[in-house]
Amino acid sequence: MALHPVLESVTARIIERSKPSRGAYLAHLEAARIKGVQRGALSCTNLAHGFAAFPANDKLVLKEVKKPSVAIISSYNDMLSAHQPFEGYPQLIKEAVREVGAVAQFAGGAPAMCDGVTQGQPGMELSLFSRDAIAMAAAVALSHNMFDSAVYLGVCDKIVPGLLIGALHFGHLPAVFVPAGPMTTGLSNSEKAKIRQLYAQGKVGREELLEGEAKSYHGAGTCTFYGTANSNQMLMEVMGLHLPGAAFISPNTPLRDELTKAAARRAAVITAQSNEYLPVGHVVDEKSIVNAIVALLTTGGSTNHTLHLVAIAKAAGIVIDWNDFDELSRVVPLLTRIYPNGDADVNHFHAAGGTGFVIRELLDAGLLHDDVTTILGKGLRAHAAEPFLGENGQGVVWKDAPQESGDEKVLRKAGAPFSADGGMVLVKGNLGRAVMKVSAVKPEHRTVEAPALVFNSQEAFMADYKAGKLDRDFVAVIRFQGPRANGMPELHALTPALANLQDAGRHVALVTDGRMSGASGKVPAAIHVSPEILAGGPLGLVRDGDIIRLCANTGTLEALVDSATWHARSMASADLSPNQVGMGRELFAMFRNSVCEAEKGATTFPLPSPIPTTVGLHDQDPVGNTVPGSDEDFSMKKEA
Repeated sequence: MALHPVLESVTARIIERSKPSRGAYLAHLEAARIKGVQRGALSCTNLAHGFAAFPANDKLVLKEVKKPSVAIISSYNDMLSAHQPFEGYPQLIKEAVREVGAVAQFAGGAPAMCDGVTQGQPGMELSLFSRDAIAMAAAVALSHNMFDSAVYLGVCDKIVPGLLIGALHFGHLPAVFVPAGPMTTGLSNSEKAKIRQLYAQGKVGREELLEGEAKSYHGAGTCTFYGTANSNQMLMEVMGLHLPGAAFISPNTPLRDELTKAAARRAAVITAQSNEYLPVGHVVDEKSIVNAIVALLTTGGSTNHTLHLVAIAKAAGIVIDWNDFDELSRVVPLLTRIYPNGDADVNHFHAAGGTGFVIRELLDAGLLHDDVTTILGKGLRAHAAEPFLGENGQGVVWKDAPQESGDEKVLRKAGAPFSADGGMVLVKGNLGRAVMKVSAVKPEHRTVEAPALVFNSQEAFMADYKAGKLDRDFVAVIRFQGPRANGMPELHALTPALANLQDAGRHVALVTDGRMSGASGKVPAAIHVSPEILAGGPLGLVRDGDIIRLCANTGTLEALVDSATWHARSMASADLSPNQVGMGRELFAMFRNSVCEAEKGATTFPLPSPIPTTVGLHDQDPVGNTVPGSDEDFSMKKEA
């Protein structure tokens, strides 16, 4: 199938835009390689420290400095349901890697915080910046230079993007991502949402609310709605960093364990010591990033990835922006309805056909690049598959994804989608640029023109709501919620209140420089407004009563104020000192002070720059006499 012309043009634009930084990145990648195994760069003292506590047989392999070593980097903790299953993975991985003659070592842990626990709490202001901290933790683990590839154990919100950013800074090493899978289905998402709205109305108490939440989040595994965590898993599949179909197999099942072992063996056989060398810095290229954007749009995934994908791409020297998301969204059809964009959860989605079905449909429609490299080698079509247990329950076999959807209320073919577009829109105007997710917003709510009510925190908004002051048409402008102001927390406390007002017939909308993530729903919301006030953004010029026009159909985000009045206004200010101390927030001041704006990924890491010619990374010569400047050079070297 010929590629869709918009997919081709957006990809070509990204490739051209990224040439300087991508070339610099690939030069970094090549310079980090050495001849032989990576631990060959270490002195005898270095190496002895690196295997001192290891079992005798594994120690012998490491001493020989011939066979590959696989790093295990895990976000395990037993408080968070999504990451608790990782407890037993290291042993499975070590045993599986031994089967192919290699050694695996637990290299380090990465912090994993849950937005579900910190929602509405001071700790939420650490959440976005934890992504960069996780990337740094992964880098610390790999900095020992003992390893020839790595497996990354992570699932949720900032964890997977952080691990991938860390992996890309060691882009000469192959990387295999290993998920834990979703918890089994509990209380339906529609029932959960209803209880939350009733609680916001004061019609049920905290006891009933807690009981409903506990029935929703009831066991090991990822939350089953399609928020950032499960969007992460979808993107890892489409970027070819998972084994096919691995994302949505529940924890503590035989198939889940066999997939983990298969992933470990794969990580051991795609190192530079084999003829299948697949470094992650070449797996993640401009085309795989475009594929990730398409997958996000076609599934109605989390708006958090308008930050995370930008930051991931940046780590690989690739420059994308919200124009790319917007242009692709106009031609990518919506193929799924998963809560909050429908009633089904990810278990229902998987049973209906899952990721393999989506990948095949998009490939056949010319809406994904097939000519990419994945952890299986060349070509994305190999990932249009579903895993099953092998003979006698041992190993994994893959079968082609089903030709027909198991439930067309959840999953559809590209020729008969739920909508013709991806439901994510760039809105812009004199209030800045923002992202608006409309896949769950009814057409009659996609345009709101109403007076502004300005708040400097979600707590101030909720106080007015509970006092009965918001029973009217309005656009809530929640400002000083950007990364520089307070770390850009998610503002989910607003969702039930705004939904109640909309259900009561009021025309309401939200405009904010904060985040709403994948759980944003039926209320129109322009989020991630960029630049934020502390970066000179115009939200600080809005006053109560200004008429705000937010329109997803025309891509408009405007304060309807005459130009002279608008430019005569002074910028608003706020006392942000309470957001700077307590719950560890003082430790993250360096992030708030150096973070870039939301559209550039809200990250503290710069684009790669050229390596100074006088600096070497190893005593040994790097492989080859010249530094390759493109992925094509890598492909030619592999073929040779």
